[in-house]
This record gives sequence, C-alpha cells and structure tokens, in this order.
Amino acid sequence: MKIEVIKEFRTDELKERLEEEQKQLTKMRLNHAVSALENPTKIREYKRTIARMKTELRKREIDQAKS
Repeated sequence: MKIEVIKEFRTDELKERLEEEQKQLTKMRLNHAVSALENPTKIREYKRTIARMKTELRKREIDQAKS
C-alpha cells in the first residue's frame, strides 16, 4: 500500500487497518513456518505496509501534540 493511500485514511480507520494487517502478517508467518508460501515476498510487503502505517500514526501524534 502506498503512502498516499495511507494518508487518505482517517486516524481511526488507519488504526483498524493496522490491526488487520498485523493479524494477516501473523497468519502468513505461521503458514510459512508450516509450509512454504507460494510468494514469500508478500511477508515483506506486509511488514513494509505496517511500518508505513505506524509512521503515519506517529506523525499524526506529533502534529497533534504541537497544536
């Protein structure tokens, strides 16, 4: 997911989406441990998306604290 798309989410939507992405990553990791995934690069994509979401949330927290 691109950062432009992430910025369009409201904060509460972003938090919900972050939880969903983290659950999905956990499921993928478990499935990969049991049997190899067809496309293991998906794990990397989920990790990066989660990092982008966390970065945006932190940025919003900082902006809110300043004002």
